[in-house]
Amino acid sequence: MTMTDAGRPAAAQCLPSAAPSAVPYTVPQPPNDVDAEAWPGIAAVPSGLKAAVAGRVADAVFKAAVRRLPLEVRYPDGTVLGKSSGHPVPVMTVNRPEAFAARLGDGGLIGLGESYMAGDWDAADLTAVLEVFAGSVGTLVPEWMQKLRALYVPRQPRKERNTEQNTRSNIARHYDLSNDLFASFLDETMTYSSALFPESGNALGSVGWADLAGAQRAKIDRLLDKAGVGRGTRVLEIGTGWGELALRAAARGATVYSVTLSSEQQELARRRVAEAGYAAAVTIELKDYRAVEGEYDAVVSVEMIEAVGFEYWATYFQTIERVLAPGGKVAIQAITMGHDRLLATRSSYTWVHKYIFPGGVIPSVRAIEDITAQQTGLRVRERLAMGEHYAQTLRLWEERFMGRADEVRGQGFDGIFQRMWLFYLCYSRAGFQSGYLDVQQIVLDGRAA
Repeated sequence: MTMTDAGRPAAAQCLPSAAPSAVPYTVPQPPNDVDAEAWPGIAAVPSGLKAAVAGRVADAVFKAAVRRLPLEVRYPDGTVLGKSSGHPVPVMTVNRPEAFAARLGDGGLIGLGESYMAGDWDAADLTAVLEVFAGSVGTLVPEWMQKLRALYVPRQPRKERNTEQNTRSNIARHYDLSNDLFASFLDETMTYSSALFPESGNALGSVGWADLAGAQRAKIDRLLDKAGVGRGTRVLEIGTGWGELALRAAARGATVYSVTLSSEQQELARRRVAEAGYAAAVTIELKDYRAVEGEYDAVVSVEMIEAVGFEYWATYFQTIERVLAPGGKVAIQAITMGHDRLLATRSSYTWVHKYIFPGGVIPSVRAIEDITAQQTGLRVRERLAMGEHYAQTLRLWEERFMGRADEVRGQGFDGIFQRMWLFYLCYSRAGFQSGYLDVQQIVLDGRAA
């Protein structure tokens, strides 16, 4: 990788490793003059004595970690770190070592993401690099430092806790960015959650854009089937998205009451429902799930529990139990992580919280099972794990997003935003490809008739 005259790396070429036939795309570089008001964490490199000491410590920890990872980390002076066994390994190129170390020392994993946004480092295959880190996340930092985690890892701000007062603003910061932004990389169903492809195993790596909409509908249909949704069914949907699930439930003859906290999503979902002729069957309200009243034969919720916050998972399931009719069924789709990682990170403030999903916490299967068993009458009856399908869903979103970079820029989203969003998509895909994350369709039974 070469350097430009301005001292910034030349545009990186990124070829997603999971898609051998994918076309390389150019990763945008941040501007030379960063808007400090829009990007305060990017515009200035941490400085001062404390930052210098923290940077030296972080640099030493990082270099010690990568020396034993299947990775190449290349520095401008020609230094190459990593553990290669003769096979090709992902390459991370550090463009500005001092700035990279300073951000890493100041923010830990937040700094890793911010330094990528700032252009301090690049990767020819960003997902592959992040997958190496994700696969070793429990051992990257020495054990003695992990025991001091609470002293140096920031905690989630109280203003981002998912109280009824805060949740609307948390949701708006992500989902109200722009319907046009999401339309730039989502398929025609406007479905922002894992698809379920008919392929499995290695064949999943060959799925393409033309397969995505059908796989999204298949995912939704399986949830509706498991919840017993048919003609005359009263359905509660917690988390509307852009309306595809409500549309498919209405097409079965169900009546749907759907709640969201995103005004942008509500507007487009209502328009889609009206255009499809289901306005009489589908109601979409701007309402917190905790305020829902009534009785429903089926409750469905797709990748919404991650935005609830771990302090409120019991409230979430208790609300579902309260409104579920006797004999009713619940079908949710949830991103999950291992229970040990949940316990270690549930109070941490991460790059994803700061830039993508404020207030979010990913549950574990054990947490869901324990909370429903101990604090509700609901019981988990069936689970389908489909993390490999999410990895491919994210790959397709990434390719689409980067293929429409000019369109996204025209919407007012600059190079830093695009690098941020790319990091988010690749960071997420790495989590699923490494097994650090999974996604589950979970079916629960309500109280007996």
